[in-house]
Amino acid sequence: MKRGAATVLAAVVLATAGTALDGCQRGPSTGTGAPVPGPSGAGCPAATLARAKADVQQAEQVDAPWNGPTSGPGAVPDRTIVYVAQTMTNPGVAGVARGLIEAATVIGWSVRVIDGQGTPAGTQAAFGQAVNLRASGIVIGGFDPGLTSQQVTQAAAAHIPLVGWHAVAAPGPSTNPPLFSNITTSVEDVARLSADWVIADSNGNAGVVVFTDDSVPFARNKSQLIKDGLASCLGVRLLSSENIPIPDASSRTPQAVSALLARFQGRWTHSVAINDLYFADAAPALRAAGRPGNGAPYNIAAGDGDPSAFQRIDSRQFQAATVPEPLTEQGWQIVDEFNRAFSHRPASGYVAPVHITTAANSGGATSWDPVGYRQAYRRIWGR
Repeated sequence: MKRGAATVLAAVVLATAGTALDGCQRGPSTGTGAPVPGPSGAGCPAATLARAKADVQQAEQVDAPWNGPTSGPGAVPDRTIVYVAQTMTNPGVAGVARGLIEAATVIGWSVRVIDGQGTPAGTQAAFGQAVNLRASGIVIGGFDPGLTSQQVTQAAAAHIPLVGWHAVAAPGPSTNPPLFSNITTSVEDVARLSADWVIADSNGNAGVVVFTDDSVPFARNKSQLIKDGLASCLGVRLLSSENIPIPDASSRTPQAVSALLARFQGRWTHSVAINDLYFADAAPALRAAGRPGNGAPYNIAAGDGDPSAFQRIDSRQFQAATVPEPLTEQGWQIVDEFNRAFSHRPASGYVAPVHITTAANSGGATSWDPVGYRQAYRRIWGR
């Protein structure tokens, strides 16, 4: 790969808490724990079930051509981007950072990554440091800008453009908070397809646990949309919604899973989590309870598609599917959006299409990395 002239500075301060990267998943929905029947005479309407199955089949395709931007400004030279990460223990946040560094190397910019370590105080300090460094641009990596409103105001006063990743619910530009663009797949599509997968996989009869982090508005909104989608099928019952902050997932998820198994036993057939890492932390508890890796509960993550999730899916160990973000591609898009901001051009408006990865279509990959974007961005930047 052709590289730019600038040196990439990856000054990453890692949080002390680690994320367990255990095991891997999946088989047909006939494992331990029978499907949960809906109320008497209830289930999915035929049209709802047919739509869910068709949507899942469409989202599982892997050969879609690049549909992102093909034109834009050439590379602006000599810029420094600071990536403020909510926590680098979140594999999605870390994956985007890697894509950002890769793309910055190509365009010829420097990158510095500062870890907020999963706390409001840490994130505020990291953002304040980014402003003090007089960065050319700052990335809000996976946290609510409302937690750093003072630092956002300071960045605006210093005319530093901000690009978010999962910072607000909607993709594209934002006026409040002031983001040149927010990079994410459509949360509505991700949530809908996660719910559709459960409906399709269970043939309209399931008992579901949802894992979420209500401290992050983006995640809270996503989990509510998932629950709304599940509710479209009367035979799919929400057993529990578990609010576990992502920084606490490694310590709290195993205990929560053990309690859920004791409480619901065979009624718990499926799970949806707003992030793959919950299933990394659930695996030891499921294994200790004697649950087979390819049996119930059948688990799907509504983001972010980190390498350990792909490993669990391919080896059929406690995760059946994920709706992955194209993390590396999104890192490249962040660079392209900043290049447009520096060139006084509007945001691209691009939103990556939603995809579902299973053992049947992963091809042994460790991430969802669509084709075509590297070549497209290189042509745009003249690199």
